[in-house]
Amino acid sequence: MRVLCVSRHPYLSEHLCRFFEALDVCATPCVGIREAVAAVAVHEPDVVICDYDVLATMPLETREADPALSGTPVIAVSLTRHPGEAHLLDANGISGFLYLPTLDPDDAHRVLTGACRQRAGVNPSDVLPWSATKSVEQMR
Repeated sequence: MRVLCVSRHPYLSEHLCRFFEALDVCATPCVGIREAVAAVAVHEPDVVICDYDVLATMPLETREADPALSGTPVIAVSLTRHPGEAHLLDANGISGFLYLPTLDPDDAHRVLTGACRQRAGVNPSDVLPWSATKSVEQMR
């Protein structure tokens, strides 16, 4: 599985890569939306893991206008916002949410696998089995 880790700072992006590489995925660090749009076309990730604060500043049109990015599931991650505080999931078509302070490798792997199934046309379960994530349906 190929994952693009997008953040507003190289340190966080590289930290996300190290965490997800431990799950036997190929992770590529990326800083900011502009760099992410270019990286998606080059690396063709299966999933984009993006800092929630970066997503909050990204207009939906940016994702919709880019053919590679619009077809790639995006999982929001946050160091500071709890799952109940994430309001952008419906508005931006986000596939899932990870709260980094309580993130467990097994749970993260399940969320990644679910996002990949969603991309392949198979809808993952609406209920995610752990407290650090919420599906879009749970956010409504």
